[in-house]
Amino acid sequence: MLRTLQADRRSFGLRAPFRISRGVKTQADVVEVALTQDGATGRGEGVPYPRYGETVESSLAAIEAVAPMIRDGASRAEVNRAMPAGAARNAVDCAFWDLEARLAGRSVAALAGLAEAGPIASAITIGIDAPDAMAAVAARSAAVPLLKIKVTRDDAAEQIVAVRAAAPAPRLIVDPNESWTMAEVAGLQDLLAANRVDLLEQPLPAGEDEGLAGFASRVPVCADESLHTRDDLDRLAGRYAYVNVKLDKTGGLTEALALAAAARDRGFGLMVGCMVCSSLGIAPALLLASATGAGFVDLDGPLWLSEDRAGGVADHGGMLSPAAPGFWGDAA
Repeated sequence: MLRTLQADRRSFGLRAPFRISRGVKTQADVVEVALTQDGATGRGEGVPYPRYGETVESSLAAIEAVAPMIRDGASRAEVNRAMPAGAARNAVDCAFWDLEARLAGRSVAALAGLAEAGPIASAITIGIDAPDAMAAVAARSAAVPLLKIKVTRDDAAEQIVAVRAAAPAPRLIVDPNESWTMAEVAGLQDLLAANRVDLLEQPLPAGEDEGLAGFASRVPVCADESLHTRDDLDRLAGRYAYVNVKLDKTGGLTEALALAAAARDRGFGLMVGCMVCSSLGIAPALLLASATGAGFVDLDGPLWLSEDRAGGVADHGGMLSPAAPGFWGDAA
């Protein structure tokens, strides 16, 4: 067997600054992996996230560390066991899935025994800004099925009220990105309920969420930064109603599928999310979201790019459609 591995950095400019409570992003820096074997090439993408101690350089180094075993013919499962969860393993794992599908002449969905991905309601995200500016953006998306708003600690109430007034119809996710205290979670319950917020995503810092244990929230609370792999689920039970499964946290589609199944078995609702990335990072996540019937889907990362990869996913009024045939995960 002759298998080659190529791992590179790629940067995508954003159409507008993306603001969350931790800072502002103006470009998406990703690692791209290509695995070639028997004339077929599989691709995968990961987004190193500083919040988790990752950089592009450290991710490329992690991939280089397993390059010899990959070139020597190691399986996807063997490589997954040799790498920690994170963006580097995500890029490698998804490249393996893509390669396996092309070599088999079947889709990843068929190989995994999943339904093929189809159009799905995916959140349109509104970054942090002044409440009136966020309301203006919300008004332009008032007809989509699902909105997600990033909020701050100090202006959250005004931001939520402004967005809901401008967009009364969509389901609404509120994401403080770990910036609230438990007192604020409790104190904003009536406002969240009055504004028909459907999901509150990671309000507290990861590791400081013990206050949620036994707390009767009026709005379902979802773990994001607190959840990475199946090992986290037992600790989150009784604190969160939903978990946000992201391939860059799980370290690829393989663990994401296992995590989603384990979460369902424990009674958690599912959200499938993403980092700001290209459609190469979204294609496997869209398959995951479709296959699991996730209650909330937030895969609009490529919509923030000034230019996505050709043939990528497409948004039509808040419905995200799969990439073109042959883009990722099939042999077309």
